[in-house]
Amino acid sequence: MVEEGALLWEPTPDVVRAARITRYMERLGRTGDYEDVWKWSVESPADFWTSIWDYFGVVGTRGDGPVIQGTMPDAEWFAGSALNYAENALRGHPGRTAVIFRNESGSRWQYSLGELREEVARVRAGLVRLGVGRGDRVAAYVPNIPEALIAFLATASLGAIWSSCSPDFGAPSVTDRFAQIEPKVLVAVDGYRYGGKAYDRSEVVREIAGKLPTLQATVWIPALGADAPDHGLSWDDLRAETAPLEFERVPFGHPLWVLYSSGTTGLPKPIVHGHGGIVLEHLKSLSFHQDLGEGDVFFWYTTTGWMMWNYLIGGLLVGSTVLLYDGSAAHPDTGALWRLAAEEGVTYFGTGAPYIMASMKAGVKPQGLDRLRGIGSTGSPLPPEGFAWVYSDVKPDVQLGSFSGGTDVCTGFVGAVPLLPIRAGVIPCRCLGASVESFDPAGASMVGEVGELVITRPMPSMPVMFWNDPSGDRYRESYFADYPGVWRHGDWIKILPDGGCVIYGRSDSTLNRGGVRMGTSEFYRVVERFVEIADSLVIDTGQLGQEGRLLLFVTLADGASLSDELTSRLRTALRTELSPRHVPDEIHVVPGIPRTLSGKKLEVPVRKILLGTPVEKAANPDAMANPEVLTHFAPQQ
Repeated sequence: MVEEGALLWEPTPDVVRAARITRYMERLGRTGDYEDVWKWSVESPADFWTSIWDYFGVVGTRGDGPVIQGTMPDAEWFAGSALNYAENALRGHPGRTAVIFRNESGSRWQYSLGELREEVARVRAGLVRLGVGRGDRVAAYVPNIPEALIAFLATASLGAIWSSCSPDFGAPSVTDRFAQIEPKVLVAVDGYRYGGKAYDRSEVVREIAGKLPTLQATVWIPALGADAPDHGLSWDDLRAETAPLEFERVPFGHPLWVLYSSGTTGLPKPIVHGHGGIVLEHLKSLSFHQDLGEGDVFFWYTTTGWMMWNYLIGGLLVGSTVLLYDGSAAHPDTGALWRLAAEEGVTYFGTGAPYIMASMKAGVKPQGLDRLRGIGSTGSPLPPEGFAWVYSDVKPDVQLGSFSGGTDVCTGFVGAVPLLPIRAGVIPCRCLGASVESFDPAGASMVGEVGELVITRPMPSMPVMFWNDPSGDRYRESYFADYPGVWRHGDWIKILPDGGCVIYGRSDSTLNRGGVRMGTSEFYRVVERFVEIADSLVIDTGQLGQEGRLLLFVTLADGASLSDELTSRLRTALRTELSPRHVPDEIHVVPGIPRTLSGKKLEVPVRKILLGTPVEKAANPDAMANPEVLTHFAPQQ
């Protein structure tokens, strides 16, 4: 077992000297430690965010209005300013490599910045011919392919609004999202390939289009080689005409894209982010926390239905080459992404924590990662063993950053920075400009104790609104109902005296046994250390102050069985490493653990099922990676 907090990596003087955040601090005349700069960034937000605009030379006019007006949830930023995300993303030398694309079939394409600009201009002209203009919505049902990025940038250049779903979403899940925003154009693929198989989605696209009455055109991308149907417009037709590339500069808070909450229970929340907030936040985060800039190759394994796609393409803002990948992370085997990183000279490799743990359990030993400087992990807490595996089996001098944030802000608000050491299971810092605290139920800030993760001051990438929420009531109820004027995110966090952080999972799925409160991530760390356990889910059925039963569900590794001996070892480990109260009342084997499409375990829906909610009402199957496993959690009649 790896001790939480064990030192795994420290930045050398050369690393600190070369870090982009070091140059920024020198420009500011602030040569103190990171914690001092972080405190300044949250206590003087107007000065800090102005410095980001100036330091990166954001293209646009800043205006002479105040940097920030009002307080959460009604804060407004940079009144009188005008800018465009695409104009900032597409600046730079036309000859540099902007995008590399790979898929699991081995295909490879790349675009220089000049070529990318030309493609964006062509698609922009096609959208104009379809009547798309400022404020119109363009929806996309596409995998992580260059056409998705090109269509987004063309949409943004017009001041139109983008929204995307991955083609593994089912039709009901897609229409639940897109019908809320009433798109004018739908961009869609005829199908996709995943895990060595082809999936035809033509009929699904027709079903989606038929339920969007505002559509004026459907643009078909022939991912599987099919021709556009008679009523559709082909991608080649859309991009047929050349045109100059122009940019509609819009106010700071003008909608850029609409992202969605997971939608596993209830209608997904349509979360709207603005041009200015995303530009500033991603410039800051990618440059100072991921340490990315020109010459870097930036990769994150994601789909277009997860906010990490929006974060990945932000690499263009800092001049990095963005590596897009379409396909399975584990095809033909678990080491596929590591080989991709070696072949493409990736300098920053991002993935979900489950992939790191799967690589560890599979005994993967990546090779050829000479250029790799950073690894990012997100989606769920990475246990200390995952940290240790990266340093023992991937690369000893890499900076591993476990990040936590969310779709709600389209970034991480706790993460890593090149100036701070990496310790097993510990997130090194709160990110610049993110006033993160740990609150007790009464709203008092705590250090060294587990509490609710809150944000006490506004960030520019917070939603400018929810779509179709003119009163703002749904937005307020989502984040500000528990602590007025303070954003409650819904995670448990412990902030250490030195500024480090530990995330313990969702606060609405806490284990509370005899007054001992514990995040589920601690439980999973113990259980999933066993080589016989491939995955697990723990549920506390207690409610209304009454203690219920503690149920552990496990998916077994190939060839393993839940023997009396394994059960005894599991119970002993949980008793000694957590507490006697956290020994499960029952242990059950299930064929899979339900997860969202972005990899998060579905603890709350499973708890509802165990307490009697019908499976079909507990979770939206189209928002899940493996909806078929839910029935295994229904009480037996």
